[in-house]
Amino acid sequence: MTAKIDSFPRASEQPNKVVDFIKKQVPNIVPPAIAIAIFMIVWQILCPPGSKGLPGPIQVLIDTWDPLIINPFYDKGGTAKGLGLQIIASLGRVGIGFSLSAIVGISLGILIGANKFMYRAVDPIFQVLRTIPPLAWLPISLAAFKDSQPSAIFVIFITSIWPIIINTTVGVQQIPQDYRNVARVLRLSNHKYFFKILLPAAVPYIFTGLRIGIGLSWLAIIAAEMLVGGVGIGFYIWDAYNNSLMSQIILALIYVGIVGFFLDRLVGFIASKVVPEEQK
Repeated sequence: MTAKIDSFPRASEQPNKVVDFIKKQVPNIVPPAIAIAIFMIVWQILCPPGSKGLPGPIQVLIDTWDPLIINPFYDKGGTAKGLGLQIIASLGRVGIGFSLSAIVGISLGILIGANKFMYRAVDPIFQVLRTIPPLAWLPISLAAFKDSQPSAIFVIFITSIWPIIINTTVGVQQIPQDYRNVARVLRLSNHKYFFKILLPAAVPYIFTGLRIGIGLSWLAIIAAEMLVGGVGIGFYIWDAYNNSLMSQIILALIYVGIVGFFLDRLVGFIASKVVPEEQK
């Protein structure tokens, strides 16, 4: 009688998923880590301890370790809050302004892209308005809303809406004529045409506009908060500048860059789940 051969792999032979994952990430992690290390070394050499002007990375770490780094969510009342709370306040304004711009921008983009007459009528106007710098809208918003909070949200909205409108419009206009012909032959209703043909074809363009828009939103809120004041990372940077706290400014800029990076990646991740594989 022959003995049965165990078909299950031994524990030592089973692939270690954690190790495999780390090995796969090494090519993506090592080059940026080396680049950051070189940048830090050069920065430290150019800005040694005791030098005037910009502090080096070691000095920044010493100046901001307690409480900005180890306790980013401290709250002493008023605007005396940690960087974590400052960024959360800014993200709240960005969330409202960007969401409104996405809803309005996608709706207008679809409407304009599907109507040639409307496109010819409003496209020159949009091309002019989109070139206006974000802060140029701030006096108008302050005069209209009489309050800094809705004014900052309006600046985000008006800054981020243009790439969303333009890219959505282009996406609708780029629908292949064959798709339109099939819709006519099948006599698809407007409802089915929208969800089966128009929206799937325009989705890649829509998310391109959204990725550009979220980046502009984050840029706009930083600039707007420097002028309108209150709790927010933009005002925090401006207030630190007025008090000559350069280490705090540098740390805040690092936070701003990291948050902006993750916002872009978040929209890109959603796009990767929504956009069909053949359209990527």
